[in-house]
Amino acid sequence: MEANVEHLRTLAAVVDHGSFERAAEALRITPSAVSQRIKALEQRAGRVLVLRSKPAAVTESGQVLLRLARQVALLEGEALARLGTEAEGAVRAIPLVVNADSLATWVLPALAGLDGMSFELYLDDQAHSTARLRDGTVVGAVTSDPVPVQGCVVRPLGSMTYRAVATPEFAARWFPAGPTREALAVAPMIVFDRKDTLQDRYLDARGTDAEPPRHQVPASTEFVAATALGLGWAMIPDQQSAGLVTEGRLIDLDPAHPIDVPLFWQHWSVESESLARVTDALAQQAALALTVSPTAPARGRPRRSPLPRR
Repeated sequence: MEANVEHLRTLAAVVDHGSFERAAEALRITPSAVSQRIKALEQRAGRVLVLRSKPAAVTESGQVLLRLARQVALLEGEALARLGTEAEGAVRAIPLVVNADSLATWVLPALAGLDGMSFELYLDDQAHSTARLRDGTVVGAVTSDPVPVQGCVVRPLGSMTYRAVATPEFAARWFPAGPTREALAVAPMIVFDRKDTLQDRYLDARGTDAEPPRHQVPASTEFVAATALGLGWAMIPDQQSAGLVTEGRLIDLDPAHPIDVPLFWQHWSVESESLARVTDALAQQAALALTVSPTAPARGRPRRSPLPRR
């Protein structure tokens, strides 16, 4: 099929804005024109591409063309920038998805050095981050999944090391003999959200299958603050806990049992100057902020890594 660029741009607008009416407002055309463009695109593809739901969503086939629409818009925006011209609808912000801990520690310094570029950042866990790559919502993802999404390339970044930490007062009350199985079964712990598995992985490693009380704090900075206030114990990356440990506000409950979470950078396999700059910046900052991952293979097909917490 030959995909019309205006039709592809309209498909992306419908998904971005959630309805034909709002897409029409963004594109400054009538809702009828939006409907006609989507219908024409579906006729060319020979299948339904958009679910007329609230909000509007793409089908599996629609995801393929949505990714194409994003890629065309990205390359079009770069070409127009080189020509010194602008066009309505050209991409100005690069959409990326990042886990909260990476965003709170090392990703923002990497992006801050990229003059002349703007970003639309999404927060999501590993499962959803790769889904966002598949459906074309984002062009790149910091993820713990080393298996490349179809049409994407993957690059190892290094590992974030998580340790079980708590305040000295909390440790004295709940872990007088250390983090024993019995103590871990009853000591309150903090989780990021219901998808957060790191604390449970630590409990499993220590032979505890109990369900201790848990607090849910779904924000990376506040998660650390809650731990420093003694709300519970938690698995926190070295990048966030090292200073607090040095100050004595937190202690490492179990230095012999950290959890390493390898991180990877996945992005579309397109010849894009913008993506190349982002890739280089993330790789350079990761080399400074992360540890070399012992589970990240240097070459060949990567192995699947454990689910990250956040």
